[in-house]
Amino acid sequence: MLGEKGKYASATQNRRLVWEKVMWPLILEINSVSFTLEQYKKKRDEVCRELGIPSSRVAGGFVSLLIKGILYKEKKIYSIHYRLIPYMRLRAECDYATAVREASTK
Repeated sequence: MLGEKGKYASATQNRRLVWEKVMWPLILEINSVSFTLEQYKKKRDEVCRELGIPSSRVAGGFVSLLIKGILYKEKKIYSIHYRLIPYMRLRAECDYATAVREASTK
């Protein structure tokens, strides 16, 4: 059993991977708080090729970020939580822990 991750640790790892390797770099690249599913998929596929992992490995991470409230969906557009916008404007590093903390702060 040593070394095996539980269901929750694995979900957190997927969210972290999607946020830090796909979502945040995409947001900085397009310099916008919102993006389309097509933009996300293009960036995801690029990252998965670079890391040599199947896109299915990160599939749950995107949905999980929506459930956590870090991302929002309105019609066909996705956007980041409003408290993450200053990080984007400053082009600052925004790791997963920061995103979670900001999105859960009321």
